[in-house]
Amino acid sequence: MSLPLPWIDRIFEKLTLVYGQAFLARWRDVDMLAVKSDWAHELAGFAPKQGESGAACAGAQAIAYALANLDPAAPPSVLQFRAVARRAPAPELPRLPEPKADPERVAAELAKLAPIVATVRAPVEPVDHKAWAKRLIARHTAGERLNHTALQFARQALGMATA
Repeated sequence: MSLPLPWIDRIFEKLTLVYGQAFLARWRDVDMLAVKSDWAHELAGFAPKQGESGAACAGAQAIAYALANLDPAAPPSVLQFRAVARRAPAPELPRLPEPKADPERVAAELAKLAPIVATVRAPVEPVDHKAWAKRLIARHTAGERLNHTALQFARQALGMATA
């Protein structure tokens, strides 16, 4: 659905007031009704939806944003105007208040988490990250034949001289 022509008339009034003849001169030799019809078609996405009031709709707010953020240097084409309107910030929608937490339920949920919290806070036994290397050296010392590269890595990990 195209933007209503009264909306287009208001847009043209504002643009004429801002830019004067520079705006109207763009269409000097073109039928003004055809120009306004093209604007109505190109700005169709900003038309009020069924059941929306005109001034309160998001499209009207986007058009108002575009009119307030015009390029002062030159009058816009319909495509430039539409691009500015598309950059309008989304309207703030009403929100329901945040529900209050039920203290009893919060306490019950925290009680369920208590064993996990206790596990996390429990002291952790130190881990010997070089135990693998010590096991390999012990197996080699006991006479077991091991892969030469694995034995070399174990010796390097433990700071031993490699043979």
